[in-house]
Amino acid sequence: MKTDVAFTARKALAEIAAGLIPCKMARNRWRGILRYGLIRAALLKVRLWRDKTEPRHYLAVCAIAKNEGQYFDEWIEWHRKMGVEKFYIYDNESADGTKETLAPYVESGLVEYVFWPGVKRQLPAYDDCMEKHRLDARWLAVIDIDEFIVPIKDNTIPAFLKRFENFSAVEINWLIYGSGGAKKKEPGGVMERFRHHSLPNHISNRHVKTIVDPRCVFSFIGCHEAARISGRFADSHGSPIKKHFRDREPQQDIIRINHYAVKSYEEFSAKRARGRARTVKPRGQDYFDRFDLNDIRE
Repeated sequence: MKTDVAFTARKALAEIAAGLIPCKMARNRWRGILRYGLIRAALLKVRLWRDKTEPRHYLAVCAIAKNEGQYFDEWIEWHRKMGVEKFYIYDNESADGTKETLAPYVESGLVEYVFWPGVKRQLPAYDDCMEKHRLDARWLAVIDIDEFIVPIKDNTIPAFLKRFENFSAVEINWLIYGSGGAKKKEPGGVMERFRHHSLPNHISNRHVKTIVDPRCVFSFIGCHEAARISGRFADSHGSPIKKHFRDREPQQDIIRINHYAVKSYEEFSAKRARGRARTVKPRGQDYFDRFDLNDIRE
């Protein structure tokens, strides 16, 4: 597709140009801006300056999935209970009944379903969602189906976000959950079945997912970060971010993202078989070994 060719060209240019910038945070910001396109970025800033449309939703979620239909009910119901008002779901050629599973949510208006074929389509999906719904939501969370946003000090995610309305985005750390030794998929929900997690300060928990004000960011740099138009990003304690997430200690005491990266070994094998959204390189056994972290039982 023509849009994919343009996206690939901008991405290649962005990687070359941004690679010349020594500061990691500045490099990533310019990587996002250049991937978005300098002319498009300038036009977007003018458009957003003029358009004062009130968002229809306070909090929405964007996600891309492939053959994860069996997990959607729990994931949607959890986040709806936590205050999410709208879900934008991009279906990357699922063949497991995902569309049928989502049909009642689509009919109710809770979910907007988009069939999204092709390979390496994760970032284009995020870009599409941002462009179509930039004015529709006050906050947009970009997460995966194996990730659950869990507020610790607040009853809902919006209650947490109310304290961040002077920021452009907030980055929330993972807490990785392992298999707990489970070999087979057993009955029950993911949050019920997997109760063993990593040590909170494990280096992999430095990874974040980002909830953005869509009016203040151009696009997502990857699945973890966004490139800002204006304003400041915050960590979950409300402090302005001055270091890249890989260089900060994880925070999980206010809010966290439970990341069920592997689940049972049977489910991990199915995850490996369905491929990855960002690359054609399949997950190896090392992925299971790296994320099967079971240090603490809740």
